[in-house]
Amino acid sequence: MRTLNTSDAKFATALSWIADRIQLTGGDRELEVRAIIDDVRKRGDRALAAFTRRLDGITIPAHEPWLPPAAFTRARALVGHQALRDLELARNRIRKFHARDRPSGFAMTSGAGVRLAKRCHPLARVGVYVPGGRGAYPSTVLMNCIPARVAGVEEIVLATPPSRRGDPGLRGLDPHVVVAAELAGVTRILTAGGAQAIAALALGTATIPRVDKIVGPGNAWVATAKRLVYGLVDIDSFAGPSEVLVIADGSVPAAWTAADLLSQAEHDPDAIVFLVTTSIASARAVVDALEHQLADLPNRSIAEESLRSNGTTIVARDLDEAVDIANRIAPEHLEVHTRRARNVSRRLTTAGAVFVGAHTPEAIGDYLAGPNHVLPTGGTARFFSPLSTDDFVRRSNTLEVSAAALRRLGPPTVRLARIERFEAHARSVTVRIGEPRS
Repeated sequence: MRTLNTSDAKFATALSWIADRIQLTGGDRELEVRAIIDDVRKRGDRALAAFTRRLDGITIPAHEPWLPPAAFTRARALVGHQALRDLELARNRIRKFHARDRPSGFAMTSGAGVRLAKRCHPLARVGVYVPGGRGAYPSTVLMNCIPARVAGVEEIVLATPPSRRGDPGLRGLDPHVVVAAELAGVTRILTAGGAQAIAALALGTATIPRVDKIVGPGNAWVATAKRLVYGLVDIDSFAGPSEVLVIADGSVPAAWTAADLLSQAEHDPDAIVFLVTTSIASARAVVDALEHQLADLPNRSIAEESLRSNGTTIVARDLDEAVDIANRIAPEHLEVHTRRARNVSRRLTTAGAVFVGAHTPEAIGDYLAGPNHVLPTGGTARFFSPLSTDDFVRRSNTLEVSAAALRRLGPPTVRLARIERFEAHARSVTVRIGEPRS
């Protein structure tokens, strides 16, 4: 990890570079992804099956790309009782949290004879993408599907790539992913991934219905495909590498802080790790603990590359400055390892999620605390929010004006329309109430 000190003359420049770290990726893949989307548009299910065979090494029937219903029974048997109980616990906690956040509209009167309302309608059909690749991610299934179900979405289609490492009886899928999908209320599982799955969900095929929105993480191919189909369907966001920032004042054991930094670093070589501390001694203690814990970490090579390429320690003058820096960086995950951590957390305003105190590791939020782990990355916490039930509804406004109210509100409406030189707008009022008196 590189070390920066806020007293250095060039620190302001370095902080600006960190705060502006977001960048749109995938430009080098755009032509290839466009070709995949065009092929799926033209050949539909046959193109999807061909890409799955070529890229994933798995053959799926072009006329039936869905996981058979009997596979759910097999998946439950394969995961075992303890994993099933753990997944049910996570499902219940996530559902309970999001139920408190269910969108609701409102109705109001705005003067005599004027009724106004905002109504919320759940999306009809949502596509959820769950990556395969390095592992299986049942937590991604739960976090993306449960708020959709709580919001009232009737049909949730999950797409995930098959793998030779998966179970042959599940078409190459991991049983934990299949069980999580069933627990979360998924309607059907599409056994295909990559840009081709995104294209199929956005465009529709003979067997795959077109969805209204696509959510869920993926590699650069998936992210590029989501960006290209945006407008045909809605998407959640343009996600970047996972990241964590820990504010530490030395009051929490360095081994705990190091463990939490590594829990993000092991995600991916591109994962971003920040330590903002108030003393050089605390910084050194955490670095020493990192080196010690890396020695027997199964994902050591991934974590080492993340720390080497994207790890930064910032030594601040005091806790106030550390808070200001964290708010400027706007990280995805922000842990508070300080005295009076709850008081400090109240001043942190730009983070995807804040983890308060020594006993709140980011991992507890990843799996089953309740709040969603789909969070804004790359500094976009300045204007984006965590995935929630709000992301799965559309809103419409309702207006009802009585004759008497139109006689009252019509004249200023006519005058404003004529300021903008929209005479037809004005006449749509005057045809009802006549020309207003000057």
